[in-house]
Amino acid sequence: MGTLGFGEALVGALAQVKMSRKAQRAPARSGAPHPTGAPVLRDSVEAGTFEHVFFVVPGKGETDRLLRAARRILDAGRQLRSEARRDGRELTPEERLLTTLTAASVRVFEEILTLARLNKGRVFPSYDHLAQATSLGRATVARALRILEGIGFLVRQRRFKRVEGDGPGPRYEQTSNAYRAFLPKLAQAYLPRWMRPAPIPDDELQREAERIEEVEHMQARLPRRERAEAELKGPLAKVLARLDAAIDARERESHKDTQPLLDSFIKGISGVGLIGQQSH
Repeated sequence: MGTLGFGEALVGALAQVKMSRKAQRAPARSGAPHPTGAPVLRDSVEAGTFEHVFFVVPGKGETDRLLRAARRILDAGRQLRSEARRDGRELTPEERLLTTLTAASVRVFEEILTLARLNKGRVFPSYDHLAQATSLGRATVARALRILEGIGFLVRQRRFKRVEGDGPGPRYEQTSNAYRAFLPKLAQAYLPRWMRPAPIPDDELQREAERIEEVEHMQARLPRRERAEAELKGPLAKVLARLDAAIDARERESHKDTQPLLDSFIKGISGVGLIGQQSH
């Protein structure tokens, strides 16, 4: 279902977000995020501020392909466990990760893909909805989501929302997570060839490499200030740009014997030629 827009892409599997527990101490009186007792979980983002870049409308047949891939990986994991017991060999970390996929996880993934197809990629069900739709317990649903996220079939983003309340200051509370489905790169090697994404043509790879090289060459020829603005983003880029501008200004002020202008240099040569011609 595309690539996540927090950097480059999220092509393939993304790192699993560690689960954080609520602190045992009482929350802040205002209800605002508190470092030791927050009603809002760590890594949460306010609902309505990021969904436009997080959700992507799935392509035609894409959700069906992802579900078939998950079922294939479920079978592959069972086969890996059987081979490990039969041959007495130790599984690699990647293989052990694939063997964690369960039938309950695939069922939860199927419901998320159904919601993605029906809601144009906008998927933010509650645990209660997933439990009711899959006939599984909340604990099983939570474990299934962790497994899917760990393998790379899902990216999950926690969300919070503002709520009305008495007294000064804003108040927040946790709301349902946002989900986005992927085909993890880790699983592609265990899929049949016809289920794997088509490889990028060699000529396309060559064109992309040439484009990157051309951009780097152009940036290398820019003044320091413009190069910093092109290569860096955010506050650091602004600081470095100001620093480079100050260095350039100082270097210009320190020049005492500057290089002659090109036109005056040409005139000087032309003058020598004319003198020579007159002497003849």
